[in-house]
Amino acid sequence: MGHVGGGIGLKGVSNSHDEVEDEDTPASGAQRPGDKRKAEGILPQIRGYLDHLSVERALARNTLASYRRDLTRYAEALAEAGVESLAQVRPAHVSSYLARLREGDAEHPPLSAASAARAVSAVRGLHRFALREGLTGSDPASGVRPPTLPRRLPRALPLADVERLLEAAGRGDGPLALRDRALLEFLYGTGARISEAVGCAVDDVDLTSDGAVLLRGKGGRSRLVPVGEYLRRAVEAYLVRGRPALAAAGRGHPALFLNARGGPLSRQSAWSILRRAAERAGLSQAVSPHTLRHSFATHLLDGGADVRVVQELLGHASVTTTQMYTLVTVDTLREVYAASHPRARG
Repeated sequence: MGHVGGGIGLKGVSNSHDEVEDEDTPASGAQRPGDKRKAEGILPQIRGYLDHLSVERALARNTLASYRRDLTRYAEALAEAGVESLAQVRPAHVSSYLARLREGDAEHPPLSAASAARAVSAVRGLHRFALREGLTGSDPASGVRPPTLPRRLPRALPLADVERLLEAAGRGDGPLALRDRALLEFLYGTGARISEAVGCAVDDVDLTSDGAVLLRGKGGRSRLVPVGEYLRRAVEAYLVRGRPALAAAGRGHPALFLNARGGPLSRQSAWSILRRAAERAGLSQAVSPHTLRHSFATHLLDGGADVRVVQELLGHASVTTTQMYTLVTVDTLREVYAASHPRARG
């Protein structure tokens, strides 16, 4: 499928909310001038949808960037097929687009099932929006289903590995060591997403005996998570003996976790902190910030927590998402039973 260069891109869409550039959408001279004009008829409708996602649904900046890339490519595919507005789109156009995502073309490698599913989700959302706003008389994408994704259960660390990881992060008493230990205690102690942790401000943390952390999650949803004793001690040590030294190098940023220049810690830097701690701890399992989130949920359920409580703590909109952790704990029970009960095996 041809690519469109120059003015057809959506780089100007919702810039106040989304500053990520579309660097992976190169221009191509293969696009016919007529295709460009046709695509430009669809772009205002896409802009309206992206503005809706940004303002009314408060999607994260990275999510908006992904939707923008996916829908720019969709507009180019429709233009190549001679479609000039969303009202002209038929189910066959959407099905053909999905097939080309999976097969790839001269300028795009084949997408994985997960990436194709995300792209189709953006297209389906666009057409639902267009129907609801009266831009079209039907939804051509309603019958198109995204690729089926393989079911992957979350992988939690055993408690002993979590303790080794936390100890490895806090070696030393310097400002960075105190920050690193506090960060990992924060991730495991609250089940926060990495974006929630680095987005947390000092004023969002209450370290009193019945205190809590305010986490700002997906879709603008906020939640309070209680502060455990290990987390309280780690964050207090960082705030007293570590953060002031880091803040002195900057301009008084309110973020809880600061970098060595006094600015807010980035997601990439938080990943690096975790990776180095895992290497020092000698963990054989690959560890990511989400691994600590999975461990937080799994260990709560193992300890007898109700799944609805875990849902609230994780900030899941639906309990169905949280229930995948119950499958993990059931699998663990099966393994323990098979290994321990004298009559488990014939």
